[in-house]
Amino acid sequence: MDWSKMRIAGSPAFTHSTSSSSSRARRAGNRSCSVLVVLLAIFGFLIDGAGGLGVSWDWHKWWTYDGISGPQFWGLINPEWSLCTNGRRQSPVNLDPATLLYDPNLRQLHVDKHRVSGVINNTGHSVVLTLGGTSRHHPPINITGGPLSYRYQVSHVQLHFGAVDHVGSEHTINGTAFPAELQVYGFNTQLFSNFSEAVNKAHGVVAISVLLQVGLQGHPGLRPLTDAVQRVQWAGTSSEVNHVGVRALLPDSHHYITYDGSLTQPPCHETVTWILVNKPVYITKQQLHGLRQVQQGSKEVPKGRMVNNYRPAQEMYHRPLRTNIDFTNSRQLHCPSMAPQMYYTANKWR
Repeated sequence: MDWSKMRIAGSPAFTHSTSSSSSRARRAGNRSCSVLVVLLAIFGFLIDGAGGLGVSWDWHKWWTYDGISGPQFWGLINPEWSLCTNGRRQSPVNLDPATLLYDPNLRQLHVDKHRVSGVINNTGHSVVLTLGGTSRHHPPINITGGPLSYRYQVSHVQLHFGAVDHVGSEHTINGTAFPAELQVYGFNTQLFSNFSEAVNKAHGVVAISVLLQVGLQGHPGLRPLTDAVQRVQWAGTSSEVNHVGVRALLPDSHHYITYDGSLTQPPCHETVTWILVNKPVYITKQQLHGLRQVQQGSKEVPKGRMVNNYRPAQEMYHRPLRTNIDFTNSRQLHCPSMAPQMYYTANKWR
């Protein structure tokens, strides 16, 4: 049936209705654009006013993971976050096994094993474990080796998770997401005195990423963290966590993938060396359910559950994905260019 001929032969009422529908759609689209422009203008007006009154503006209350304050608009909300929109070394990314490059110069990664204390916080955007102050009796946890040329001190650990099992992680493997991702952040102690000073400087930050997969038995190192989450259900709440081991949070694997990237939250500084461990750790359905009960808002101002707090994968822009997995040593592989893809096909994670 020729729909174009039906429209031409249609009654005046039908033609008028179609025209009216198109007009309404255009007006609705214009209104949506106008609303965004007006809201951004209001943001600008409020900031100018706050600055004139000598009021400190807390930008981090304005961004979210969805809607007009979600990831695609972060660079528009605040000019200082322009890298979120215009940057070319942004994170997270999709890890395509076919593009992995073996680098024989990559060393084994080392993370100190001793346990420390810290404070877990519900920021309203994510659950963050901040390690406590260091002293002679409480030495810092350092990260060295791997692709790093400096020593980095662990600053905090952050969790991202989804409302359902097929989404939640920020990094993806060949387009496949995991239900959650744990990220360990550290700052360069040989060049900077703290994370705030290092975060916008070259070689300032390292982030170790561990993907979490649902299993019948959870990874033992996760237990102190997931237990503590139950005590910070509402935004703005915090709780002490004792004897947590950062090394214990990581899987038993010396293999990893590394690339140059950014923070995955505003202001998206492109100062992060990412290290993704080539093995997931397991989290039980019960532990994952506990994470999904955490709230974005406070008891006084509820906002719904803190789920799907992940940024979508960003463009690679020809950045190399390096790995310390030597595919060329496999007896069955004779073509190095095909080795990465074949290895990851055999390396079943799911």
